[in-house]
Amino acid sequence: MSTNRPSQDSPWQGFYGPNLGYVIELFEQYSADPGSVDEELRKQFEEWGPPPSSDEANQETADIQQAPSGTSISKIVAASKLAENIRIYGHLAAEIHPLEEVSKDIKLLNPSNYGLSEADLKTIPASLIWAEAPRDVQNGLEAILRLKEIYTKSMAYEFSHVHVEEEQTWLNNMVESGYIYPEMTNEEKIELLQRLTEVEGFEKFLHKTFVGQKRFSIEGLDILVPMLDEMIHQSVKGGTSNVMIGMAHRGRLNVLAHTLGKPYEKIFAEFHHSPNKELIPSEGSRGINFGWTGDVKYHLGADRSIEESSAAATLTLANNPSHLEFVNPVVCGYTRAAQEVRTEPGYPKQDVNKSFAISIHGDAAFPGEGIVAETLNLSRLRGYQTGGSVHIIANNMIGFTTESADSRSTKYSSDLAKGYEIPIVHVNADDPIACMAAVALAYQYRMKFQKDFLIDLIGYRRFGHNEMDDPAVTQPGKYAKVNSHPTVRALFAKQLEAEGVIPEGKGDEMDNEVQQQLQAEYEKVKGVSKDGEVKDIEVPESIVKGIPAVDTAVPLDQLKEINKALLERPEGFTVYPKLERILARRVNALDEGNKVDWALAETLAFASILSDGTPIRITGQDSERGTFAQRHLVLHDSKDGKLFSPLHHIPQVKASFGIHNSPLSEASVVGFEYGYNVFAPETLVLWEAQYGDFANAAQVLFDQFVSAGRAKWGQKSGLVLLLPHGYEGQGPEHSSGRIERFLQLAAENNWTVANLSSAAQYFHILRRQAAILGKEEVRPLVIMTPKSLLRNPRTSSNGELLGNGKFNPVIEQEGLGKNADKVKRIVLATGKVAIDLAAEADGKTEELDHLHVLRVEQLYPFPKNDIKAIFERYPHLEEVAWVQEEPKNMGSWAYIESKLRALTPAGGTVKYIGRPDRSSPSGGDPEIHKKEQERIVTVALRAEQAKSVTQEGGNERD
Repeated sequence: MSTNRPSQDSPWQGFYGPNLGYVIELFEQYSADPGSVDEELRKQFEEWGPPPSSDEANQETADIQQAPSGTSISKIVAASKLAENIRIYGHLAAEIHPLEEVSKDIKLLNPSNYGLSEADLKTIPASLIWAEAPRDVQNGLEAILRLKEIYTKSMAYEFSHVHVEEEQTWLNNMVESGYIYPEMTNEEKIELLQRLTEVEGFEKFLHKTFVGQKRFSIEGLDILVPMLDEMIHQSVKGGTSNVMIGMAHRGRLNVLAHTLGKPYEKIFAEFHHSPNKELIPSEGSRGINFGWTGDVKYHLGADRSIEESSAAATLTLANNPSHLEFVNPVVCGYTRAAQEVRTEPGYPKQDVNKSFAISIHGDAAFPGEGIVAETLNLSRLRGYQTGGSVHIIANNMIGFTTESADSRSTKYSSDLAKGYEIPIVHVNADDPIACMAAVALAYQYRMKFQKDFLIDLIGYRRFGHNEMDDPAVTQPGKYAKVNSHPTVRALFAKQLEAEGVIPEGKGDEMDNEVQQQLQAEYEKVKGVSKDGEVKDIEVPESIVKGIPAVDTAVPLDQLKEINKALLERPEGFTVYPKLERILARRVNALDEGNKVDWALAETLAFASILSDGTPIRITGQDSERGTFAQRHLVLHDSKDGKLFSPLHHIPQVKASFGIHNSPLSEASVVGFEYGYNVFAPETLVLWEAQYGDFANAAQVLFDQFVSAGRAKWGQKSGLVLLLPHGYEGQGPEHSSGRIERFLQLAAENNWTVANLSSAAQYFHILRRQAAILGKEEVRPLVIMTPKSLLRNPRTSSNGELLGNGKFNPVIEQEGLGKNADKVKRIVLATGKVAIDLAAEADGKTEELDHLHVLRVEQLYPFPKNDIKAIFERYPHLEEVAWVQEEPKNMGSWAYIESKLRALTPAGGTVKYIGRPDRSSPSGGDPEIHKKEQERIVTVALRAEQAKSVTQEGGNERD
């Protein structure tokens, strides 16, 4: 049928081809006798008027009229519907399962279901049901048979959920034209067989040489490696300079060996347990593993430089833990970072052709892990899109030991992608040519439409989940089939022998040659002891060094110039009046006698960092405005809604500033920002939780990547986490950033954890973090940021502290502790409760001369030397108390107790003041919260009440 349609403004535009002809026929019937059609249709025709008389519409009618006499319009419409359903539902009868016979008796694909016989179809010209039918297809029957052949072979298609007509038309035309199938020469077919022989041979050699050792074999999906080869080849030839791959452990060793070029010798050495940890001489008695644990061989990533047709590129396989799909957003972050140029003011300049991502998924994990949906949702968002990723489901039809019927509620593991309008191809892993065609279609679609594409590579798993399992225990029937099923290498070798491409027996000869090569590589390492010299990842020598002293002060005159520039607007730009009044207060904030609040300190820190040439990227669910309406780094014109970001335009800026509101997703966004930061280490990357405890939903990323990535993989990150934290009586979900979890993960100088109490401290710690980016001593920074304190005058800072100060891990409360001989008690706190203590102590210097209050601003690494020096100033110190808002089993107490005991003078006691152990972070009643908070502060500051506080936290709530 013709694809021409009436014009877009015509009420007839919904009809075309046979449908248009049929409705025109009804209109002619209506014109001759209005009463001959039903009332509803009559009203439509009265409203629409006559049908279009364009050449296109006339041609549609003429085509229909060419049908032999006796062929009814209804038969043509039925045949067109059958052809369309073959496109939509052909996958149901496709030969896409290596181990299973597929029924061809699908009602939707049967002409008789549409009232059509072969004779009927023969009377219909092919062009009426298939506009682009090949010349050798003459009639409707031939058209239907050809379409069935195309849509029910070893590659099947699902495109109907793609709602953009241009894309769906292009996809169907590519499939039906046959353009996607590669014209492979005999040499190319032999090369493909050689690659399959290497892939299979590697697994066979490991299986017989390292019996029972885990390797998560690729066997059953061997074609995955040649598919990656082809996709990388096409992308590099097309100008891509970085190809990023994310995958779980299934088949990773094979991909490392063949796609990444990791030497067989190194892999064999890892199976031999040769060391890949290097002595760190500077650590002395702490041992060679301090700050470095390494990881199992099937989690490791690698980089490789490649050249294709004189074009050079870098191939990256991301490190990935066994949390399967959590690497997906990390790889997307890599990709976006590689696509952007950050050396000029404004948003970074993005070129999506510079880099692209390939994500390899498990068939059980793709629908089972929520991080997959979160990451797919990023694919079209302004702050996260990468011009399309290619997804491959390495589908072995089983999850560990679980059948598909128990692991998903959909027919295909790929069905999740339909919700994001991602085209899907299902392909039989035993058909190498079809698999190469799937790669060609995926790559071309990505390049043309800059959107995601998914290949469901359907195979099987030759062994158990790992090589120590016996899968016949749970799937005896399936593994009876697997054990008798030839490998794809053997099948392809027989195919090439039958075609005369290779002589009989050549396939086995190639296999023997590969085994001999592997044996020769193995001979190099099989005698190497555990003290051998084979190494993999180099451990940075200064992996455990602390942050060096950094000058973070910015001259006050420079800050004033920046502040002035930040308040300028384009001519005609109208800021919302209420906001304009708020921003106007910043005009004189740096003058003597005035104060800089938290939000302005942050803006000045960002501006000064950008003026140093360091790019910044900040994202979060409300980061442009700020969750608490405090930031306003993207302004909206109150009249026309146009956007303006001052940090894009002030003259001092020398680098890009990317700020984006994120989707309502924590795990995928944290993963993305971590990946972005790792790949763009010169960039200050910040992620902000809407509320601190929302970070709970990204815990896997903190556990497996941010806190441990350096120790496991030597992967450096300077990611900043901003987690609003503080108890204001708003209930358990708006109180705690779960600081205890970050402190529990703190070890070996892996990151910095801070809970700050002043704007100046925030300014300096941000500038300190920017100063160490790209250096060996860089590490992530976790900051518990304020909520109500954002506007509390006690957190505002004198401009001089920004211009001449620095970050202090510990701050002493002004006005207290002046008489060293009288002080018997030191109270330590962090964050908001320290401000509550300051408010209560205000004006009570003499009354409280028995105690001193310290604010611990940097919790990890613990500033023991600073605190020890302060303790030593007080010769009569008898008691040290830790005060916190959080319940005793949460917050910092469990982490800090032993450290305080180690520092407290002999004979002194260490006590806890705060809420007792609780299962929930905070109460839901604001009145009870207020009373509890008052009790904590009162007990902390009054010696006579403090004596009743037990080390168990006390329950003195009366």
